[in-house]
Parts: sequence; structure tokens; C-alpha cells
Amino acid sequence: MKFNEPIAVTEIAAFIGATLEGDEQQMATGINEVHKVEPGDISFVDFEKYYDKCLRSAATIIIINKKVACPPGKTLLISDDPFSAYVKLVKRFRPFQPATSPISDTAVIGEGTIIQPNVFVGNNVTIGTNCIIHPNVTIYDNSIIGNNVIIHAGTVIGADAFYFKRRADREVMYDKMESCGRVIIEDDVEIGAGCTIDKGVSGDTIIGRGTKFDNMIHIGHGTVIGRNCLFAGQVGVGGKAHIEDNVILWGQVGVSKDLTIGKGAVVLAQSGVPSSLEGGKTYFGSPVEEARTKMKEIALIKRLPEIWEKLTGK
Repeated sequence: MKFNEPIAVTEIAAFIGATLEGDEQQMATGINEVHKVEPGDISFVDFEKYYDKCLRSAATIIIINKKVACPPGKTLLISDDPFSAYVKLVKRFRPFQPATSPISDTAVIGEGTIIQPNVFVGNNVTIGTNCIIHPNVTIYDNSIIGNNVIIHAGTVIGADAFYFKRRADREVMYDKMESCGRVIIEDDVEIGAGCTIDKGVSGDTIIGRGTKFDNMIHIGHGTVIGRNCLFAGQVGVGGKAHIEDNVILWGQVGVSKDLTIGKGAVVLAQSGVPSSLEGGKTYFGSPVEEARTKMKEIALIKRLPEIWEKLTGK
């Protein structure tokens, strides 16, 4: 998320009650997770094993829960609870805005676009030209939809990320990470009925040009999907996955978070993808392997009783 205008780091420190170390003249231009930060962004870290990654990232301002050596050109904001400090910033700079009408006055809808009955279009949404938005679609605030996009009935665009911090010492253990990212759907995309596409925690969930979704598909927060992908029914993709161009995921494929599926990969139905896959190959199984290898394994398993009988005579 980018701020409307730069904000002095001293103002940020005062607002979250943090101790400032390093460059006091910095101006913050946005909020972002460490894997998507750019110069000027604020990020946070509250686990020591991730300190180095965050301190070496492009983030200019880092909220951290321990005093450490400040890298040159950066500013550290030392806070007992960086997670809560980060959430406080999100609530201030992108607060929830209640709807006053089914289609917000701040929404921009292009020429030739058809909005069917019972569609909700939130604040600051942009929809391009010649789109069809079918009944009961919900488009949350700040979503961006390109030209020639079709979204079928009952789909939800831009719901919050499924992202919580566990507090084991509390009766209610999970603190919500407030989402301030967006969903961006590029031109010529078709989204089936009953799909859910979550916004990024602080960056963007992106669906690339020409990609087509069947019904009942879930896309997690911050996922980036390339161009001309094809996803069949009941595919689920975890947060922050990167799926490159021309990937096909057949029905009920489950994709874990924080991985990459390479260009042109095909994953056959009911497969589970726990880690990154090389492009240009066909995969099957749970966990997936190259389809030919997996099929040979299955064929061998089917023969085990016969092999056992030959070996033992029983």
C-alpha cells in the first residue's frame, strides 16, 4: 500500500510509540510485507531468525522488537510488538469505509460494462470497458479490473487475507493482520461462479491477462498469476504463490503458499503441490511428481500383492 503523500518517520514513531534509531529524516511512502518492499516502504519483523532478511531488504523503515545495529540509510522503529504497531498503521492509513450504496459513488466503471442486479462495487474500485459482472458478485474496495473481463455470479473479489498471529497466552489466540492490499485483474480474464480472490496483505493479488478460472476457485492473498493460465474447478492456491504464464491446474489441485510454478507446467486433477515446480512439465499426485514417474509408482503398487505372492508363495 502506498500513502497518498510521504509521511515523516518521526510522525510514524510517535504514532506507534516506538523508539527511533538511525536516519530521523526519512519519509515513509508506503507499507509492505518484506517480500514485496520497495525503497520508502515500512515493514516489520518480530522473529529473530528473520531479522537479517528484513534488515537487508529494500525496506527503508523497519519496525523491530529488539535494538540492533541499524544498516546505513535505514531507520529502525523499536517496538515491543511490531505486529500490533503495523496493524495500527494500516488502520490509520487505510481505515474501513462503510458502504453507502450498492455501487460506490467513487467507483469508476468503463463504457460498455454491464453490471447485473445485486452486484456490490466498493469504494475506489475501477472496472474497465466491455466487462460483464454477473448477479451477486461482490467487489471490495480498491480493486482494479481491466477491460473485457467476465465475472460470474456469486464471486467475491478482494476479501481479507487469511493471516493471523498466534498469541498462545490469550483466550482468543489469533490476532488479525489487517489487509491493505488490492486485487488487480488484468484484461480478458474470465472468473467463474463462486470463486474467491483475496486481496494482498499489503501488496497486490494479480490475475494476469487472458487467464480463465472455472467455478469454485480460491486464490490466497498476494498471489501473482501469470498470463493465459487455465484453472479448473475447486483449485485452491495459498498466499504469496507465484504461478507463471500458461500454467494449467486441473480440478481440485491444491497449491501451497510461498512457492513458484514455472511457465507452462500442467498439474493433473486432485494433486497436491507443496513446493516449487519446474515449468514445461506435467505433474500428478500428492505430493506431486512428474506424471510419468508417479504413474509408474501407482502401477507398481497395484502389483505388490502379485509380487509378494511370487516371493513368498503365499
